[in-house]
Amino acid sequence: MKDNILTVIYVLVGLVFINAGLNKFLNYMPVPEDLPETLVSMSMAMMEIGWLMPLVAIAEITGGALFTIKRFRALGAIVLFPVVTGVLIIHFTVAPSGLPIALILSAILIWSMIENRETYLGLIT
Repeated sequence: MKDNILTVIYVLVGLVFINAGLNKFLNYMPVPEDLPETLVSMSMAMMEIGWLMPLVAIAEITGGALFTIKRFRALGAIVLFPVVTGVLIIHFTVAPSGLPIALILSAILIWSMIENRETYLGLIT
């Protein structure tokens, strides 16, 4: 039962990241009107670097897809870890309104990494 619940949670988190990555390419979700000015200027600066947002989008899509598949979940967590770190930094410093969901996503990602710690031991030995 616990494994089924965790699998559903991991698949949902993977789908969240796939959705976020696809939105960077297709722009189908509306931008909220009440974004802080600092966040808007930071986003515009990142978009001026032509390769940065597509790179983040590809990392989100790839990591999310890998995270949904049990066999590749550890690899997906490694791919998503820098993305989640950036999301946490943004929400801690600029836009605290999104902090609860960012903390939940990072907690699930860290839980997955702890659950797969034996897989990562091969990387450091």
